[in-house]
Amino acid sequence: MSENAEQFSAFDTADYLENLDDAAAYLEATLADSDDPALIARALGTIARSGNLSQLARRIGMSREGLYKALSADGNPSFATITKVAGALGLRLRFEPAR
Repeated sequence: MSENAEQFSAFDTADYLENLDDAAAYLEATLADSDDPALIARALGTIARSGNLSQLARRIGMSREGLYKALSADGNPSFATITKVAGALGLRLRFEPAR
């Protein structure tokens, strides 16, 4: 690598989620692009990482490590975990007719 080459850090969406509106828009965009439960869980994980993951884990009664793993690419959280995380983040799950 040359002396003048610029170095960049890896892009992390969590760095750009500044409020609940941003988080909700990110989750809506994820849902619009895919109905893959793993992607939805990962999007919630990204939203969780944008705030205080340890505090969130305590609010829903999980360890920080357990929550991080559940919402990671390899995680497989239960629907109960998804709803608890969404609620603790101040988000509401909503269903509407697919048209």
